[in-house]
Amino acid sequence: MKLIIQPDDGVTPLVQAVKAAKKTIDIVIFRFDRVELEKALEAAVARGVVVRALIAHTNRGGEKSLRKLELRLLDAGVTVARTADDLPRYHGKMMLIDGTLYVFGFNYTKLDIEKSRSFGIVTDAAKLVKDASELFEADCTRQAYKPSRDQLVVSPENSRELLTEFIQKAKKELLIYDAKVSDRLMLRQLAERAKDGVDIRLFGKLGKGAIGIEARKLPDLRLHVRAIIRDGSAAFVGSQSLRKLELDGRREIGVITSDDSIAKKMRAVFEADWALTPEAKQAAADKDKEKAKEKEKETEKATSGA
Repeated sequence: MKLIIQPDDGVTPLVQAVKAAKKTIDIVIFRFDRVELEKALEAAVARGVVVRALIAHTNRGGEKSLRKLELRLLDAGVTVARTADDLPRYHGKMMLIDGTLYVFGFNYTKLDIEKSRSFGIVTDAAKLVKDASELFEADCTRQAYKPSRDQLVVSPENSRELLTEFIQKAKKELLIYDAKVSDRLMLRQLAERAKDGVDIRLFGKLGKGAIGIEARKLPDLRLHVRAIIRDGSAAFVGSQSLRKLELDGRREIGVITSDDSIAKKMRAVFEADWALTPEAKQAAADKDKEKAKEKEKETEKATSGA
């Protein structure tokens, strides 16, 4: 399992993965403006790779771009399907390439990849790949999807159940990237964990009832990813916020991993981001002042003693 960190890694891992494809590429698209990735998909078709794209029926302000993308991909030989309109949005970001699954918190756009904090998970775990493949087929053919109760988090089918359980298992710490946590039941779960002594910190905004949770604005970068790091040993990365609509009413895709190396890397990124906040800088400055005062007192004491 591998971790993609944005904006550090950029579009390169995606383009390289497409260029290395030998047999099949399935890609789910909500927003897309990366020319180099589009060219890589076209080149894959030209060398005999079966490329299928599932494109969202709508996104805010970008429907014309989606329809133009469909036509360009069709002209290049990509098999194109459009999501149904039974849900307000199909917001997931996912690729399947030759038996490897890529789940992203970011869209295939310059804004998300180069100017936003986000993550992606890459895995060849057979069960996850199987579940994701079945989801892709179901959404392409507009059929009902029945998820297994495993690590693939799919809204609205199993996300509330899996993410509730993920939060409940926290013993020491929950570090969260989420633009808006507002679901009443999720806020209650977080408040209960905080009451039990779990340290909960968040980049983003909180709804009412969020007791015992410290929330800050992400410095320097746009916040786009939805991610949770639990106890430094497990993590969730995906497209669903802890909001009712994204848990219960839209197609969102995420993945839960117990790979502690992934969780530790994500935790390190979170802590580095946290240290850059004005609150952290002020706390560090206050601490330095206290140390300076203590040193001054010790100097004065030593001088008077002499």
